[in-house]
Amino acid sequence: MVTLNKKIIASGKRKTAVANAYLSTGTGIVTVNGVDVNAIKPAIIKMKIMTPLLLAPDVAKKVDIKIRLTGGGISSRAEAAALAIARALVKHDKKLEKPFLDYDRHLLVADVRRKEAVKPNRHGSARSKRQKSYR
Repeated sequence: MVTLNKKIIASGKRKTAVANAYLSTGTGIVTVNGVDVNAIKPAIIKMKIMTPLLLAPDVAKKVDIKIRLTGGGISSRAEAAALAIARALVKHDKKLEKPFLDYDRHLLVADVRRKEAVKPNRHGSARSKRQKSYR
């Protein structure tokens, strides 16, 4: 366990989205860019962010988490936030590492896949070829 007044900072990345999670002792309040997590729509994105907290409900009630998100799209932002929250909770309590890894490895290990670079003369796509006409 970490001392009570200490803040824990953890980060997570997914594609171009970056999330920083600031964990401190509290009453279970989670905010994303200053907005309560319960106000986030659609619900599937909220659930993706809340996954680590649902796997560790006893610890989640004792800490406040503030998340700062930048870049990326809505889905990759949610995955980056979940990664940052899970890493912060594991720093807070090492016993949570095994349940997180058993549930989904990407809660603690970043997904390093990125968009493939666009090639020249490919009409805006990475792999599509120019269509041929033999007439």
